[in-house]
Amino acid sequence: MRAAPTILHLDMDAFFAAAEQASKPSLRGKPVVVGGLGPRGVVATASYEARRFGVHSAMPMGQARRLAPHAAYLVPRFAFYRAISGQVMELLGRLSPLVEPLSLDEAFVDLEAGGLADDSASARRVGERLRAEILATTGLTGSVGLAGSKMLAKIASEQAKPDGLVLFEPGTERELLAPRSVRIVPGVGPATGDHLRRAGISTVADVVEAGEDELVRILGRAHGASLYRMALGHDDRPVVAERDAKSVSVEDTFDVDLHDRLRIRLEVERLAERCVARLRASGHSGRTIVLKVRRYDFSTLTRSETLRGPTDDPLVVREAAERLLELVDTTGGVRLLGVGVSGLADYTQEDLFAQAEAEAGAAASTAEASTVGARSAGAGSAAKAAGDAADAVTGSGADAGAGSGGGAAGAGDGTGPEGGAEGAGGLLEAVAAVVPRTATEAAARLWSPGNDVRHAVLGAGWVQGSGLGRVTVRFEEPTSTVPGRVRTFAVDDPELEPADPLPLVAGGATGAEPAAPVAPAAPVVRAGG
Repeated sequence: MRAAPTILHLDMDAFFAAAEQASKPSLRGKPVVVGGLGPRGVVATASYEARRFGVHSAMPMGQARRLAPHAAYLVPRFAFYRAISGQVMELLGRLSPLVEPLSLDEAFVDLEAGGLADDSASARRVGERLRAEILATTGLTGSVGLAGSKMLAKIASEQAKPDGLVLFEPGTERELLAPRSVRIVPGVGPATGDHLRRAGISTVADVVEAGEDELVRILGRAHGASLYRMALGHDDRPVVAERDAKSVSVEDTFDVDLHDRLRIRLEVERLAERCVARLRASGHSGRTIVLKVRRYDFSTLTRSETLRGPTDDPLVVREAAERLLELVDTTGGVRLLGVGVSGLADYTQEDLFAQAEAEAGAAASTAEASTVGARSAGAGSAAKAAGDAADAVTGSGADAGAGSGGGAAGAGDGTGPEGGAEGAGGLLEAVAAVVPRTATEAAARLWSPGNDVRHAVLGAGWVQGSGLGRVTVRFEEPTSTVPGRVRTFAVDDPELEPADPLPLVAGGATGAEPAAPVAPAAPVVRAGG
């Protein structure tokens, strides 16, 4: 434990929903729910207005609609959220070299390492200045917790919500923790919490009273001893600037259970290719291929195969995933599929050769297809154009967010083949949608509620809803002072087209281009200076 509250925890307030409300003046002060909109979609974020009705993150979307039928239900705009997150993380990076992001909207900062604070007064000044800079830069609010440990800093930021700052003075840890639920202690999840409750332990004070020996008897040596130390307020975990990824994975939940074995295999192949794309983007290769299958009865099967060496070859990963699929009984239907790669390593020479061969093969295939197309009549060219269009839809939609139509609406548990190790990636990927496979599905995806559009005459707006060949748009911008007007168009209206998000503030991030640099901060007065 530190003698000064120099560990800061920032948590943006209802981040996704708040970004949508800031973008859409007509939704400000009203319940907003962001997530997968299909029958099996889940809530990614609910605004504070929606939370009053009992809606919360990871709740099935069907249940949310029953609780808050009049709320606005929108698909996620992940690129937009990531761009805003980048600006927030840049501000945190100015405070200290030790910034530990936990997700797009949450991070720890070691103020002591940055030389900005050495007592409560200086820590509070830094926290208040940070909140003001985040609001000016992004147009959104964040809550700040300050304490002498990570556990208490996070508890403080939760207590500060929304849009506040709470500082816990070192030395008051046991008094602050005693009346709280044992679930507030890191490492105590639902299963451990229930186990402790059956033993008569429901609060942190109960943990301390039970003693270390009893906790070790109940939970085992490592977990019991750690829980006892945490209950006493002893949390020496450092702020870690970088975390090594343990796995890379993607998964999709389907609106309707898949029964056709060929369709299931095609989905596994597609997931394997998406997984490898993400693997390469992270600069890794991996040895262990993991397949996750959730059956019609919610039973989840996981199969894995470890290769002789790490790879990032899509053919190798795809074939391994297909072999694993042969080991799984899909009788009765499949509601979720996932493919992951673990045992990560940096690129190896063999991986580079494999990548070069794959790229050369792709180039050869393209050349061959072009030759064949040149010899064929217009029908061949049309088929190739259709294929290119399908590839374009696949590339842009695979990870973009959940639509109201089409295949997957979004899993709700945030558990991929990696068991949720990616943190932010778990729930974000869970609400991602399957790529549209028909013109009707593509149109539904294009006009999903919340997506940005632009009309040649009426200007910028966003989709309120679509169906039966029509799309309803509200025309307003983040700077609008009153709700915008609503118009309905045919889905193929030539004057209406998808658009990039508008910035929430002047110079703000949109996700359509590199985030604008944050304006220079005011001179910082170092602690003691």
